[in-house]
Amino acid sequence: LPKVPTMAVEKVFVYNNTSIVQDEILAHRLGLIPIRADPRLFEYRNQGDEEGTEIDTLQFQLKIKCSRNPQAAKESSDPNELYFNHKVYSKHMTWVPLGNQTDLFPEADFRPVHDDILIALLRPGQEIDVLMHCVKGIGKDHAKFSPVATASYRLLPDITLLQPIEDEAAELLQKCFSPGVIEIQNIKGRKVARVANARLDTFSREVFRHESLKNLVRLARVRNHYIFSVESTGILPPDVLVSEAIKILMGKCQRFLNELDSVPME
Repeated sequence: LPKVPTMAVEKVFVYNNTSIVQDEILAHRLGLIPIRADPRLFEYRNQGDEEGTEIDTLQFQLKIKCSRNPQAAKESSDPNELYFNHKVYSKHMTWVPLGNQTDLFPEADFRPVHDDILIALLRPGQEIDVLMHCVKGIGKDHAKFSPVATASYRLLPDITLLQPIEDEAAELLQKCFSPGVIEIQNIKGRKVARVANARLDTFSREVFRHESLKNLVRLARVRNHYIFSVESTGILPPDVLVSEAIKILMGKCQRFLNELDSVPME
């Protein structure tokens, strides 16, 4: 996943910034905003290129100025009533097509993944006027290019009921696990517990706090069954991220095999 590329703000051209946020801090904040743009549509920018082109750069503009609201009540102290544009959000970033990008991407909707990311706070007279260049990169080089928020794995839980658990004990057992793990069936007028979906268990071990249950249940993990969880930042769907990561891994394996083949045998 650190090798799956994304588009992120790399260069920020500051034409005016009279906010209290310093230029370099503003540029850093803009760089961390995830951009909804399929990186597979773009090329990597060549090393040393100062000017971007339509095939390797996305350009965004952020131009906003804060002013007073003349209709605000005199006794009001709420900035939302007193000022216009006092909060700068990611929704204020607008795509500025480069070259023939309008023709290349006629149905494109390049924008931040989330519209409500707070970038800065302004007061009357303060303004921000910047131009941003987004380029293609990988998380290995900078965290802003990472397409995932969290990626983790765990072993599949294995829950075994060592003997039938019924009635009040079954209801207590159900409460010891996450919802959906233990199911209660009605068999011949009795409530009987069964393991419905062990995958949902968080392995809290809550059942071992109860003397009446701790010797009736065995908790373990399936040693060769891994559950991978990938949370996307929204740039690409998780299933696309995983398939792209697998393609990159397959490419690395193939390069390694090719190098092995090219090494002369002694």
